[in-house]
Amino acid sequence: MDLEEQIMNMIADGGEAKSRAMEAIQAAKRTQFEAAEEKMRECEEALTRAHQIQTELLTSEAAEPETVTVSLLMVHAQDHLMNAITTSDLAMEFIEMYKKMNTILSGKEK
Repeated sequence: MDLEEQIMNMIADGGEAKSRAMEAIQAAKRTQFEAAEEKMRECEEALTRAHQIQTELLTSEAAEPETVTVSLLMVHAQDHLMNAITTSDLAMEFIEMYKKMNTILSGKEK
């Protein structure tokens, strides 16, 4: 896989991860917690793929710094990945909050 293809895959996987995290929040908001958890699993799978590409790129740069050119596209890919990670982290917090709210509102809090 060439550099541009790796970068485009990182962008796609980062975008997918962010979308799944947002879908998880929406599912939790509707009290569909199993669906939310499934969306978060899908999010994590996409994040893992994107992170693997990032690791490959970092390893290549560390081994041969002169062969890697930092482009605007690569910066964009990094931006997508970091936003996806942040969204994923926040989605987990939102899901827990919605679960707690559901418990309180349904009178099941201990």
